[in-house]
Amino acid sequence: QVQLVESGGGLVQAGGSLRLSCTASGRTFSAYAMAWFRQAPGQEREFVAAISQKGGSWEHADSVKGRFTISRDDAKNTVYLQMNNLKPADTAVYYCNADPNRHTVKQASRYDYWGQGTQVTVSS
Repeated sequence: QVQLVESGGGLVQAGGSLRLSCTASGRTFSAYAMAWFRQAPGQEREFVAAISQKGGSWEHADSVKGRFTISRDDAKNTVYLQMNNLKPADTAVYYCNADPNRHTVKQASRYDYWGQGTQVTVSS
């Protein structure tokens, strides 16, 4: 099982930027598609962005398209989420996860294991 550690969250004003990191260990990172999710208080965990093995394809949720960018560095076993033009609605705990199947990586319900997440708070 891949172990995941998210970092990079914080408090930022609306319009600001943050870059989240998720470092994985345990198995061959490059064999996994990776995804970011977020969960706001009282809401279900939702898909944010996903990237395939080797970074050949990626997808972003409509709510973040044009503002967030997912990328990966297999040499560092790390996936990133660059978040620009942040809005108060982006406030949430952000999580990453890994799936050997790039077609199912964005399905939050398929995962039993989650890391501790990283808190992002955007003030207006």
